[in-house]
Amino acid sequence: MQEQLMNIIGAISDVVWGIPTLVLILGTGLYLTVRLGFLQFRSLFYGLKLAFSPSRQDKKSEGDISHFEALTTALAATIGTGNIAGVATAVVLGGPGAVFWMWISALFGMATKYAEAILAVKYREKNSKGQFSGGPMYYIEKGLGLKWLAVLFAFFGAFAAFGIGNMVQSNSVSLALDEAFDVPLWITGLILTFAAGLVIIGGIRAIGRVTAFIVPFMALFYVAAGILIMILNWELVPGAVAFIFTDAFTGQAVAGGAVGAVIRWGVARGVFSNEAGLGSAPIAAAAARTDYPGRQALVSMTQVFIDTIIVCSITGIVIVMGDMYIGGEDGSALTSATFEFFLSGFGGMIVSIGIVFFAFSTILGWSYYGEKCFGYIFSEKAIPFYRVAFVAAIFVGAVVELDLVWGIADVMNGLMAIPNLIGLLGLTGVVVAETNRFVKVMREEKERDLRS
Repeated sequence: MQEQLMNIIGAISDVVWGIPTLVLILGTGLYLTVRLGFLQFRSLFYGLKLAFSPSRQDKKSEGDISHFEALTTALAATIGTGNIAGVATAVVLGGPGAVFWMWISALFGMATKYAEAILAVKYREKNSKGQFSGGPMYYIEKGLGLKWLAVLFAFFGAFAAFGIGNMVQSNSVSLALDEAFDVPLWITGLILTFAAGLVIIGGIRAIGRVTAFIVPFMALFYVAAGILIMILNWELVPGAVAFIFTDAFTGQAVAGGAVGAVIRWGVARGVFSNEAGLGSAPIAAAAARTDYPGRQALVSMTQVFIDTIIVCSITGIVIVMGDMYIGGEDGSALTSATFEFFLSGFGGMIVSIGIVFFAFSTILGWSYYGEKCFGYIFSEKAIPFYRVAFVAAIFVGAVVELDLVWGIADVMNGLMAIPNLIGLLGLTGVVVAETNRFVKVMREEKERDLRS
């Protein structure tokens, strides 16, 4: 019975994540890039500056968390097993050239993420407690007037959070610790459930504070290990990077030289990692303290750069350097084996620890996404019930096999993207207008700073 269900879910997933959806995601990013005048390239450094040195204008602005906390909450949800297992899977199924197409999807995805955030802040709402709610469900309803499509997005988002943002993550942690340190699955499940529950009960402010501490630490820890491998084996780096570029257009590492497979797996895993187009991250962006939607949008845009251009690149280049991706391990096991090969004795341990932090932070970020989607459908009063169910699911995910959950989560993620992309395309004019308004403000601020 389960095998039949797996086959059905697999077939649905192939349709949902098929070429049309990937073209829609990449095409939306390209379209927004052109309409915004390649803003992600012109304003990247300003966005990074805003993220890591908060603007004085935002201290008095409305919102629940800072720019940095909104960024780290979104990064917490996106820097997860996709950066370790997802990149490895892309290289195994699509060849080293898939890494190049992950970069391409990220460069255009930055424009998509920018548009999502600017709409999320513009159309956000404040509840009776003074807390903000926003995201695709709000800009689809208020901007396009399509309530049914907004509800559809929220439904997919609420359930996707249980899969890709919860049980899949706790399962990855329990298996990694069991393999590396012989920690029983149920013990990992209990610790994860307790630790995550303490944070989740505190809501977005608690999540923001914790992720602001965890995300920089975990990202630097993992990236530093990858850079160390590159430094110690510097002679392998040029060849690995060159192979990524050449294989991207030849597909020579894939059976039959299938360039289509290289592009498909590169784009699909890139989206899986940075979530540009899925509509998840703007839910966190809507809670940010900001005076203009464009300011937070620039901060949100940097999330894709950090996640894919930096973190995923480290994984991809190291895996290609190790040359262990043909006929061997897959997913996190391949990344772990490669790190262990280069850093014998502790490389695998680094990946295992990385998985723990990446997955834990993803659980925190997605808990907020899921509860906001659930609250949109059933009202804010229903959120405590969602939190209890979400926390309980962490333990379940840690101790049971999740092949079916993986498949369902993959489908739900893909289904989230479709309403969100419709919203982005339908509201592109609003995005451009808000951008032009903020560009004018930036010019005025620059002129004032020069005069002073």
